Amino acid sequence: MTAERLRFEEEHAYYNELYLLAPVAYLLVAFDGALLQVNLAGAGMLGIERAASGRHRLRAFVRPGYHADYDRFISNAFNCAEPSQCMLQMQRLDGERFQVTLVASADCSGQACRVLIEPAEGSYGALARSEERCRRIVHSAEEGVWELDAQSRTSFVNPRMAAMLGYEIEDMLGKPLVAFMDDEGKLMLEQNIARRQDGIFERHEFKFQHCDGQAVWTTMATNPIFDGTSRYTGALALVTDITGDKLSTELVWQQANFDALTALPNRHMFLDRLQHETRKADRNGAFLALLFLDLDHFKEVNDRHGHAMGDLVLIEATRRIASCVRGTDTLARLGGDEFTIILAGLDHVGSVERIARTMISMLSLPFDLKGEKVFLSGSIGIALYPPDAQDMNVLVERADQAMYASKNGGRNRFSYYTPELQEAAQARQGIAADLRAAIAAQQFEIWYQPIVSLQTGAVHKAEALLRWRHPTRGLLAPAEFIPFAESNGLIVEIGDWVLREAARQARRWQELVDPAFQISVNKSPVQFRRDASLYEGWIAYLKELALPANSIVVEITESVLMDGVEQVIERLRQYRAMGLQVSLDDYGTGFASLSHLKRFDIDFVKIDQSFIATLEDDDGDLSLCEAIIAMAHKLGLKVVAEGVETKVQRALLVDAGCDYAQGYIFARPMPAGEFEAMAMAAVPRLPH
Repeated sequence: MTAERLRFEEEHAYYNELYLLAPVAYLLVAFDGALLQVNLAGAGMLGIERAASGRHRLRAFVRPGYHADYDRFISNAFNCAEPSQCMLQMQRLDGERFQVTLVASADCSGQACRVLIEPAEGSYGALARSEERCRRIVHSAEEGVWELDAQSRTSFVNPRMAAMLGYEIEDMLGKPLVAFMDDEGKLMLEQNIARRQDGIFERHEFKFQHCDGQAVWTTMATNPIFDGTSRYTGALALVTDITGDKLSTELVWQQANFDALTALPNRHMFLDRLQHETRKADRNGAFLALLFLDLDHFKEVNDRHGHAMGDLVLIEATRRIASCVRGTDTLARLGGDEFTIILAGLDHVGSVERIARTMISMLSLPFDLKGEKVFLSGSIGIALYPPDAQDMNVLVERADQAMYASKNGGRNRFSYYTPELQEAAQARQGIAADLRAAIAAQQFEIWYQPIVSLQTGAVHKAEALLRWRHPTRGLLAPAEFIPFAESNGLIVEIGDWVLREAARQARRWQELVDPAFQISVNKSPVQFRRDASLYEGWIAYLKELALPANSIVVEITESVLMDGVEQVIERLRQYRAMGLQVSLDDYGTGFASLSHLKRFDIDFVKIDQSFIATLEDDDGDLSLCEAIIAMAHKLGLKVVAEGVETKVQRALLVDAGCDYAQGYIFARPMPAGEFEAMAMAAVPRLPH
C-alpha cells in the first residue's frame, strides 16, 4: 500500500468518525457491497456490531422483493455525480422489518459509497433514543464539536469546544466562524470554504483566538452537510486542540535552526541554505559566493568587559553585517564571533568584493559599550561556487582557509582562498576590461558552421559561433571568455551585436544562396533573463533589413527551461510573437523532457553530440536518438544532430529520419567569407 493511499484511508476514517455521532444511520459501502464503516445508529438499526460490520453486505439487509430497486439505486450512486435516493423495505439481522429511505453518493475515492438510512415511519422512538445517546456522547467528548450553517455561522458547539476558546456556549451560537479567528485563520478559511462546498473532505490546522487573545492552534476535520436535494446546508467539524504540541514543535525547530542570541540561522540552517543555493546555481548556470567572517580582537572584549558586553557586540555586529547584504542573501552565525554569508544570484564578481569592503568598513567603526568605545575589525575569506569547489563541504573549507589567510595577512581585509585564486580574480578583472575594449574596437568575429539537410545535402542553414580576436592572445573560443562576459553583464551587449550581425549576414545569403536561408544564434541563460528591453530594437532592425523574422533561430539550452518556468514561457511567447524561431540545444544532457517540447514554443531540437559520438557502437544511444526523432516529429518539430564526424553516423541518422546535421564531416566553423564561397560554389556537403 502506498504512503499516499494509507494517508488517504487514515484521514478518511478520521473524517467519518464525525458521523459516529449522527442520529441517523450512516454507512460506508464498498464497491462490492461490503460494509466498510457503520456508525452507532446504523449498527443499531441493522442489529449488528460495529466492530464486525465488515462481515456483512448491505444488500443482505434488503428484503428480496426490493433487490432490483436496490441494485439500480447502488449502481446509480457509484456512477452518477448527483446523490441517489430510493425507498424500500429492509430487515434487521434478527428478522424485524422496516421501511426506509436510502440516500447515497459516491465517495471521493471512487471505490466506496456513502449511504444514509432514514426510517420512513414507526422509528421515532429509536430515533429519540439514538439522539439522546448522541447528545450524551457529544457533550462528554474530549474533542470539540462545531456545527456551522451554510453561511458559516455557529449553529451548535459542545462544552469542550466552548471551553477550548474560553466562551460560554450561548456566547458562540449565531456568531460567524471568523469571529474567533485572526487574519491568518481568516485567510485559511477563505481558501477552505469553496472546497468544503464542493463536498471535499478536509483536515487543516487553524489558529483561533481565545477570548483572552491568546492563540489556540487546532486541527479541524470537516465534513460538508447536504440535504435530500443535494443542497449544501453547512458543515460539521471535529476540533482538536494542538496548541501545546504546536508551540513545542516550533520551539524545537527554532532551537535546532537559529542562534538564540542573534536570531540568525545557525550552522544547521546555514548548511541547508547553502545546499539549496548551490543547486539553484547549477540549474541557472550561475555562481554564488561564500564569505567567512571573523571578528578581530573579539576575545579581548570578552576578557576585558565580560561576556554580557561581548553579546552586545555580537548583536551590533550582526546588525551592521546584515545592512550590507540583500534580504535574499543568507547571513548565519556558526558560533562565537564567526559568521558566514551566502551571496547568490550576483551579476559579476565585482559585487562580492564591493560587499566585502563595505562589511570591513562597517565593522571598523567604534562599538559603544555603555559609554566606552571599543574598536574591532573583520577578516573575511571568499570562495566562489562552482569555480573554487563543486563540493559543498570543500567550498566551506576553502572559505574558512581564506578567512585565516586574511587574519595572517594583517586582519581587517578580505582574501580569496589561495593566492592563486587572488591572481585569478585579478585576471578576471583584466579580462572584463579587455571585453569592454573589444566591443568598441570591433574585435569580435562570427564564424559559421553549415547545417546540412540529410535528405538533399543542401546547405540553407548555419550556426553563428562567436570568436574573439584578442590583440595579444590571438583567436579565442567562446569558452575562454563567455563566462566572464556573463558574470559582468557584458554578454547582453555582446549578444545584441551577434544577433544584428547574424541578421545582416542572413539577409545577404538569402539574396546569394537561398531565399529561405536561416542562421541560428546561441543565447546564454544570462541573456535570456536580461534582454527584454532589446526586443523592440531587434524588430526594428529586421524591418530595416527587410528580413523575415523567421530567418533567425534563437538557440537556448535545457537549463533555461528550468529557470522560472512561467518567465520562460512568456519570453518564448515574445520570441514567437516577433516571428523568431527557437531551437533547444544540447538536448538529452540536462533536465528537459519530451513534455517540455510540447509545453514550450520550440521549433528545432538539437541532439547533443555525446549521443552521436557513440552511435556506431552503442545500440542504446541509437535507440534513444531514434526515439527523440520520432517523438519530435510527432510534435511537429525538426531535429538537428550535432557533432557528426563519420559516414556511418550520417547513414544511421538518415535511416532514423533525422532532418539536419552539422559536424566536422561536413565542415568546420569558418569565417563568413569562406562560408559564402563554399555555399556559392554549391559544393555537395554529403561525403561519399
